[in-house]
Amino acid sequence: MAQSIHISTLRRMLKAGDPVDLKLWTKSGEIQCWRNCIPLRYNFYQGTQQFKLLDSHQIRQARICCIFEINGLEVFL
Repeated sequence: MAQSIHISTLRRMLKAGDPVDLKLWTKSGEIQCWRNCIPLRYNFYQGTQQFKLLDSHQIRQARICCIFEINGLEVFL
């Protein structure tokens, strides 16, 4: 059975700034897997986090509540 963590633990992991692997839902409802990305800027009021994908050097933004897996650990609210 997969281990799970609380969303507050997810925020602490992202605050550390280490490269992570994420699975998240997009606005359209599809599931995306982001591998080897670094968290950059967090917006408290919008609940979003910016990430830099190291493989493609793209900057992407995701809502924290839409992330459901980080480094193989399931995230719950």
